[in-house]
Amino acid sequence: MLNPYPVIRRPLIPFWPLLIIVILAAAPAPAQTSWTPQRLPRLAITRAVGDIKLDGRLDDAGWRNAARATSFVEHEPGDQTRPPVATVALVTYDDSRFYVAFVCEDDPRQVRASFCERDRIWDDDNVGILLDTYGDAAWAYELMINPYGIQGDLLYSREGGEDEGYNMIWESAGQMTDSGYQVEVAIPFASLRFPAAPQQSWRMDFWRNYPREVRRQFSWAQYDRDEPCWPCQWGTVEGMANIVPGRGIELLPSAIGYQSGLRNDVTGHVDNADPDGELSLNGKYAITSGVTVEATVNPDFSQIESDAAQIDVNSAFALDYPERRPFFQEGSDLFLTPFRTVYTRMINDPRAAVKLVGRLNRLSIGYLSAYDEHSPIIVPFEEFSRSVPSRLSPKSVSNILRARRAFGTDSYVGLVATDRHLDGGGHSALAGIDGEIRFLKNYQFRLHIVGTSTEEPDDSAMSASFGDFRFDNGRHTAAFDGESFTGHALHARVERSGRHFSSEIYYSERSPSFRADNGFEPANDQRKAEAAFGYEFFPTHGPLTRWYPEVSFYRQWNFNGRRKAERVEVEVGSTLKWAQILLVVAGAHGSERYRDLWFDNMWNVGFACKSRPSNLLAFGTEITYGDEIARGARVRGRELAFEPALDLKPSDRLLIENSIQYVHSANPDTDQRLYRETVARTRLTYQFTRRLSGRVIVQYVDSRDWTDPCAERHWQVDPLVTYRVNSFSMVYAGSTHNYDDLAADDGDSDTTDWSLASRQFFLKVQYLFQL
Repeated sequence: MLNPYPVIRRPLIPFWPLLIIVILAAAPAPAQTSWTPQRLPRLAITRAVGDIKLDGRLDDAGWRNAARATSFVEHEPGDQTRPPVATVALVTYDDSRFYVAFVCEDDPRQVRASFCERDRIWDDDNVGILLDTYGDAAWAYELMINPYGIQGDLLYSREGGEDEGYNMIWESAGQMTDSGYQVEVAIPFASLRFPAAPQQSWRMDFWRNYPREVRRQFSWAQYDRDEPCWPCQWGTVEGMANIVPGRGIELLPSAIGYQSGLRNDVTGHVDNADPDGELSLNGKYAITSGVTVEATVNPDFSQIESDAAQIDVNSAFALDYPERRPFFQEGSDLFLTPFRTVYTRMINDPRAAVKLVGRLNRLSIGYLSAYDEHSPIIVPFEEFSRSVPSRLSPKSVSNILRARRAFGTDSYVGLVATDRHLDGGGHSALAGIDGEIRFLKNYQFRLHIVGTSTEEPDDSAMSASFGDFRFDNGRHTAAFDGESFTGHALHARVERSGRHFSSEIYYSERSPSFRADNGFEPANDQRKAEAAFGYEFFPTHGPLTRWYPEVSFYRQWNFNGRRKAERVEVEVGSTLKWAQILLVVAGAHGSERYRDLWFDNMWNVGFACKSRPSNLLAFGTEITYGDEIARGARVRGRELAFEPALDLKPSDRLLIENSIQYVHSANPDTDQRLYRETVARTRLTYQFTRRLSGRVIVQYVDSRDWTDPCAERHWQVDPLVTYRVNSFSMVYAGSTHNYDDLAADDGDSDTTDWSLASRQFFLKVQYLFQL
């Protein structure tokens, strides 16, 4: 039997020190040998000494003299600690492009990556370039890339946060390696807006998202959790000389062909219309480095991605949906204000439109004008809003002007003005001033004052569904009878944002005759006051990475001084160190007045959970239970609402997203059913190649309010195939199919009678020419 512990004879001269020296000398040097966190780091870069081909390999001559951003720091969940893996960013440029490469160390078996469409990478491992070219912290580009080189771009703004609808033309490539992954990025200067100066100095940061048991975030710049301004903490990249920002002409022609069909109520069959088609043209011209003008003629603003249905069975106010149309993307951050005075989906079907966006040092200006063929009209009142039926929507001309001047640190003052003239009579105008001042480091004061003038159309058919009531103490009728009136709105807020303690106190009011016809303000005749206080903890031991308690106090009354609502809310949230788990528990107690009825001692509780334990699975749910006024029956209802969601990724090319929204209410004293609604949605996506993808959306809505004899049940099926060259050049081929339950339409909730109500087949081609 062999001795498992053989005797090793010690030589006369110890060889261990010599062996250690030999091993250390032969070992390759680590990618990052030292680590020193950097507050407001600076990086001087030089022109590339050779060509760079984007393939993820980093062996081109152009990378040889690239500057290196190192010593990345973990700021989430760690607080400026050393990350568990190393990251290096290489930075250079040439006459036409800005280049960044990332080398990310990791176990390649642990990397989470999807071979997917652009803007679908947010749950993957990814790296990013954060770029504030003007350095005023008002807005910035966010360009993110996953290990396969798939892109995701956002536009950050002080007012609106991150806009996921933004798209830019840029290039990227990536590949997995034995020691992790690496990506290359090329950003054309023609796609960027920056000052016209011989020497450029840009505020920048480089990020890495590292989702494992917890979602870790690393950055080149060290952050201070007691500093509320995010871009103010980025580093600086300098050294670019004699480069030219975006100039020249861009043309985006498109063609769409389609055939539509509608059910014939007499025969029960779908009658197809003749095939039809349209041509459209969008053009953009950069007048100077910071001023661009964009125009569109006969644009096709059809929604390729259908809007997700929302629960509205007990809603008294109009619903809003995100803006996805490319024409409205550039400068979208500029038109954001504390009140939603500009909501571009109110320009529904423009025949022609023009837009100018200018950024001159710290002054930003935006102007938008459009001639709309079918203009939505949403009329706000104290307890509900009303809309003009789409078939009666008039033509209109809209003009929107916005200016904003940044000053100091993270402060600005702005002006906004809008007007809309309806064909056949009717006019609305709005003007306002807004601003934000930062003081004492952690505090911000925000103010917005708006005045409006409205001249109603004289057309009773448009307002036939509004009812015969009066508003503003009986001074005006709801009907469109040619009345004229003025209104105003005021918003004031003081916020404190800090490492641990945060708070806000705000007051707002909208007069009974306030209307923002180019915006989205579906309620008026209200005064509101709220105070909220929260404290955030960052445990260093135990199962939590952070947790917070928050309490808020809210009161609302109308312009006659009558109480409308009051509420106290308490919320506790936490993130765990396992499976990216987020937990929130909340409760509220208060009272509310509706249609002259006062409902007191109303309470509800809520729970939310979200988790992504692996690259293959993500799930979550939100549940609320408690008192809610049933608007149709005007009684107190005991409401249960929950929204489970489940995402499955059987492979890195296939994603199945499932969600359900369900709400049910009954009278707690009589058990009488009040309302119920279910919205179920499945989105299946498969990525065949980098450019070719297919997806199917299936959506089901089942809605019933027992104060109305009719119910609503329908299915929607939308298949689509996309060939995407870049974010603007693409080919779509798809269809939509809508099925209605005729029995539900007739008031029979016990049986079903499904019938195809409408369908459409379409083919769309668009291509971006940059001249």
